[in-house]
Amino acid sequence: MRFVIIGAGRVGLRTARVLREEGHQITLVERDRDRAEHARDDGFEVVEGDGSLEDVLLDAGIEAADGFGALTSDLNTNFAGCSIAKHYRTWTVLRVDEDYREEVYEKYADEVDEVVYPERLGAIGAKNALLGGSIRAIADVAQNLQVVLMTVTEQSPMRGYTIEEVALPANSRIVAFGKADKPMGLPLADDSLEVGDRLAVLSDFEVLEEVRQLIVGERLAPEGGVA
Repeated sequence: MRFVIIGAGRVGLRTARVLREEGHQITLVERDRDRAEHARDDGFEVVEGDGSLEDVLLDAGIEAADGFGALTSDLNTNFAGCSIAKHYRTWTVLRVDEDYREEVYEKYADEVDEVVYPERLGAIGAKNALLGGSIRAIADVAQNLQVVLMTVTEQSPMRGYTIEEVALPANSRIVAFGKADKPMGLPLADDSLEVGDRLAVLSDFEVLEEVRQLIVGERLAPEGGVA
């Protein structure tokens, strides 16, 4: 597949490298000469110019691109680039660096295909490392919703229950289930929860801890008490 990415800074260049490793063709658009040269030295095709201008994006091949990543640190440039890309029926991804606020999301989400928050994604990774192996955030769906992967432990109050018998709090639901040694799929009412089984749960932040206690159970502190 062919992708055009505007912004050859930290986020744009790392994204381009990952895509290239998977065999995709990447054209970067960068107006800063030093960054453009750095990307060229890294083996990328680079168009120097303002990614918010249609002529520049045409030079980068937006007409034939399968996807467009607006990954600069400038929100206005990113949004202008996405608006042009949508005109050419290209899948668009918009980077937003501002705090995750509802008004920001509402302003841009309907105009592009995906909105990404690199700092928030980095925070999710750090949080997963702190939480350990029994609970892992997969994605933020909206300002107050998150998909979390949880693993049933010996301490789980729901161990031995079926999916149908699991009573989660309001504003949360099981969206996928997998036995410990099998791929995840749609949850079935008679699937039973055993140690090592995994559940993907869509949950409101306000009840996420309650969901964790039901599926994962209480954590034992080093002294043997409950953490």
